[in-house]
Amino acid sequence: MRIGLLTSGGDCPGLNAVIRSAVLHGIKSHSDEFVGFRAGWKGLIEGDYFDLTRQDVRGLAREGGTILGTSRTHPYNHPGGGPEAMAAQLEHHQIDGVIAIGGEGTLAGAKRLADAGLPIVGVPKTIDNDLRATDYTFGFDTAISIATNAMDRLRTTGESHHRCMVAEVMGRHVGWIALHSGMAAGAHAILIPEQGVTMDQLCEWVEQVHSRGRSPLVVVAEGFIPEGAEEALAGKGADASGRPRLGGVGEWVTQQIEDRTGIESRNTTLGHIQRGGNPTGFDRVLATRFGIKALDLVHEQAWGDMAALRGTEIVTANLSAALDGLKEVPADRYEEAKILFGR
Repeated sequence: MRIGLLTSGGDCPGLNAVIRSAVLHGIKSHSDEFVGFRAGWKGLIEGDYFDLTRQDVRGLAREGGTILGTSRTHPYNHPGGGPEAMAAQLEHHQIDGVIAIGGEGTLAGAKRLADAGLPIVGVPKTIDNDLRATDYTFGFDTAISIATNAMDRLRTTGESHHRCMVAEVMGRHVGWIALHSGMAAGAHAILIPEQGVTMDQLCEWVEQVHSRGRSPLVVVAEGFIPEGAEEALAGKGADASGRPRLGGVGEWVTQQIEDRTGIESRNTTLGHIQRGGNPTGFDRVLATRFGIKALDLVHEQAWGDMAALRGTEIVTANLSAALDGLKEVPADRYEEAKILFGR
């Protein structure tokens, strides 16, 4: 078979590991040929691709980013897009199947195209870990490791100056990164989009910690909705796809703490460093297993399906199951972490 791969949406550690394992498995097990579409759906729509050989993917598992490039191009809204035009491109270039690697937006596009008859399978990718039908997505563990390391550093400088330190992490709609990195770093309060917390309660937790001579650490997801607001702070305009650019809630929380408690406070926004760099060992293994499974799905012609993790097993899941709402942090998981807040 002649198979195309694309990476779409935000970049993520582990993308190259998926590409490597799919290509190696296809070449060694089935004598397949591979092409890589440049810049996600844009490359498929415009027929912009290059051949992928064993030499091209050598050593890729440890490298962050994606050798294919990525974009937030919409497969239907982009000029020349849509199932008919894209099917014609695949036929013209003799491509028998496509492996689309991406998050919610990418997989939603893949499902629409598969429903329209295009030969597409998916691989779930997002540092936010917010996709249903899979226990974990690759990139999440790397983001947690990066955020935890940064918070460990914040705590040492906070303790030295007896300050409250606030770390803003990614998490537009869900708080998995904030929850896991906050618990790992021993945070004294964690604020996530799924749970409302008043500033009175937050300041109570901060004062409890400070009264014991400790430096409080507060972790806040960028999508946390402040008290009295109807939506997350988005004072940085919109990105190219029209989505609000979140950010600034960490600074807002810091000011609230300092004004209400008088405790000197500082904030740090971790931003895109959470999605950059080399993947952790866990993410390298998970991404590799996903790539192998995706290649198997292509040969099974299981169009509209994707690789998923259930427990420790890699299984097949339909894209519709992954897109049935976001996987939010359950209330009991937050209550579990909350036991350690403040005192």
